[in-house]
Amino acid sequence: MLTAVTEARAKATSIHVDASELTDPAKVKQLQDAQNALSGALGRLLAVSENYPDLKSNQNFLALQSQLEGTENRIAVARRDYIAAVQAFNTELRTFPGVIWASTVFSGDKPMAEFTATDEAQTVPKVKF
Repeated sequence: MLTAVTEARAKATSIHVDASELTDPAKVKQLQDAQNALSGALGRLLAVSENYPDLKSNQNFLALQSQLEGTENRIAVARRDYIAAVQAFNTELRTFPGVIWASTVFSGDKPMAEFTATDEAQTVPKVKF
């Protein structure tokens, strides 16, 4: 299980998307798939912890749970902010008066790829102790 989490984390952190690649839906999808794989691996790790009572009371595990909760919250906030920014940018490129600026001054700008999270990614894994 730890190997799966480590591999998923390594894959998720190895994919970098810079500002010039945000218009490429394939690159955004690749990043999204890697993040979903990491979330799934972490969810399985938390589910395995239910079977080991001594693991639940370990201070390191409690610290890990706290860090994972913070990470999930930061990911949710970042997704929400990114989706809102992309929608605002794409709307500005397509509506008046932004369409005038987009056709003249910013003619090289293309609409950015929208990021969509699956319903599974939106829900936090449930762990009972």
